[in-house]
Amino acid sequence: MTTEKTYTVAGMTCGHCEMSVQEEVEEIPGVDSATADHTTGKLTVRGADVTDDAVRTAVEAAGYATMDSA
Repeated sequence: MTTEKTYTVAGMTCGHCEMSVQEEVEEIPGVDSATADHTTGKLTVRGADVTDDAVRTAVEAAGYATMDSA
């Protein structure tokens, strides 16, 4: 089942930041899409069987940190 979840990401300040986060998260198996917005600090992830830990690890690999999930 495909779900959508939104996370708050600290430290994104530009379009390049958005792309870095999106590219890392989209590498997670099961992710259909990831959309980051530096103006709101939000990351929306759509996919099936995607864990919060996997998203957190991918965001950290991009050089940022998740603050929470909504």
